[in-house]
Amino acid sequence: MEISPHDLAALRPPVLEAIREVGAFIRSEYSEFDPKDIEVKGRNDLVSYVDRTAEALLMEGLNRLTPGCGFINEESGSQGIDQPAVWIIDPLDGTTNFIHGIPVFSISVALQLEGAVVLGCVYDVPRDEMYEALRGGGARRNEIPLSVSKTPGLPDALIAYGAMHSSFLNLEQFLQLLGAFMRQSRGLRRLGSAALDLAYTAAGIFDGFFESQLNPWDVAAGSLIVAEAGGLVTDYYGGSDFIFGRSIIAGNPGVHAAMRELIGSFVDPECS
Repeated sequence: MEISPHDLAALRPPVLEAIREVGAFIRSEYSEFDPKDIEVKGRNDLVSYVDRTAEALLMEGLNRLTPGCGFINEESGSQGIDQPAVWIIDPLDGTTNFIHGIPVFSISVALQLEGAVVLGCVYDVPRDEMYEALRGGGARRNEIPLSVSKTPGLPDALIAYGAMHSSFLNLEQFLQLLGAFMRQSRGLRRLGSAALDLAYTAAGIFDGFFESQLNPWDVAAGSLIVAEAGGLVTDYYGGSDFIFGRSIIAGNPGVHAAMRELIGSFVDPECS
């Protein structure tokens, strides 16, 4: 289906409503969840009926709004990706946190039109905070405009990062990189939800974020929100293939440049 800029603006309110409804379901399950109800997809990669149900609810709601669209989903895979409109969904980013009772998890939903992400939503479920953006329309948190921080460089920057959860190749190199960030920045934080890391970077809570070995559903929505909040987003090598390219650096312009330089001195392009 074709979606015009006017259609996109009209689509935004019902999309946000659909995401909030699924967030209410996740919150209702959070206090009652039994850790026995988990499956192991891979090393340090968990899934539960909450992920699967939330994804099904999102797909149902979004398909009603954009009939015939495609989906790139974390749990059920891809379908209809040759369509002009494709939704990229992570129904529960931070499943391990959810399972362990840590209130840091989110829903990430992005709409890609003709290969470009034009709508991004990251819903901080426990806090009922909706981070969202339309391409060219700025970024907001619960309708309040967002802007990345003005921190000029690494010495005063608080940096978020993600660890390699599915593969521990190049662990020593990664630990050396973390050590360099510890020495050169104000501090490091790891939340366990890349979508929230990006949302918080857009809001100026974090000054920057980096991670590798990611998937499209981890970053598609959050990367648009950062860009619309005035930040820069690239892969580790300054390129634009951060959604499907498996690595990302996001931050305000000054911090982004410093992060890219530091990461470039440690990371082997063949191994990241």
